[in-house]
Amino acid sequence: MSVNSYLTRLTNHAIVRDQERLSIQRSIAMLEARLKAHFGTQIKGSFIFGSYSRGTILPRTMDAQSDVDYMVIFAASGFQPQTYLDRLRRFAERYYGRSEIAQSYPTVALELNHIRFELVPAKQNWQGSIQIPAKTSDYQGWQDTDPKGFNDQLTRANQANRNLIKPLCRLVKYWNATASYPFESYGLEQHVAGKHYGVFGLLSSKQLGDYFFQAVDSMQSEWSAPQWKREAVSRLKQLASVAQSQERSGNAIQAETTMKRLLPPVGGLLLG
Repeated sequence: MSVNSYLTRLTNHAIVRDQERLSIQRSIAMLEARLKAHFGTQIKGSFIFGSYSRGTILPRTMDAQSDVDYMVIFAASGFQPQTYLDRLRRFAERYYGRSEIAQSYPTVALELNHIRFELVPAKQNWQGSIQIPAKTSDYQGWQDTDPKGFNDQLTRANQANRNLIKPLCRLVKYWNATASYPFESYGLEQHVAGKHYGVFGLLSSKQLGDYFFQAVDSMQSEWSAPQWKREAVSRLKQLASVAQSQERSGNAIQAETTMKRLLPPVGGLLLG
């Protein structure tokens, strides 16, 4: 098996499907119904955003921290973020078990058996822009956001690159999970979709393996990052370089073995 074949098979496992997807869809429908029943006209809208809406979420067998981001836009806009977080927490306490609820700034998290929901409070300013709690203010103030804007960027990049960018996002996020999350997931997707490739594609790359090696080559940890994070990125680059050299030398089996050290097999790939 070549590196590209292994990565392709691995990314085919890195998709939420069948019973897991059905369970998530049921939970989303229940969440929507309960929000409407509880808040009524107090909310202007609610919707899914983030990796689930983009098709880049990983199944929990590959990422224990997989979650579904869900935005709740409140009609009254004159309060600070904590007011809305308190409202979401009281809603969660009414409809879900207390052991399933946690405030994780700037969200209220619902930890269900099959998935984690991150409920994000939001409001609209007088111009109609959606605002969420701002990290720069320690989540005490607001900042503008475009919760679905990156979806369009990712779709364009995916279409311009042989529909390999979304699978590549899932591969890189899987590595991130196995390496104890040296990077924030959303930032990784932005890097893969935009910073490295743009929307014009890679002139010399034809396969998922080529994209993976180029994505890895461009990844850098900040100089101020903790030592363990720098070491995780260093190991990633070193093993990817070894696998690429082995494959170029015609040692496909050795290259695959090296890739399995970097991206461990799951499911039906265990014997592959």
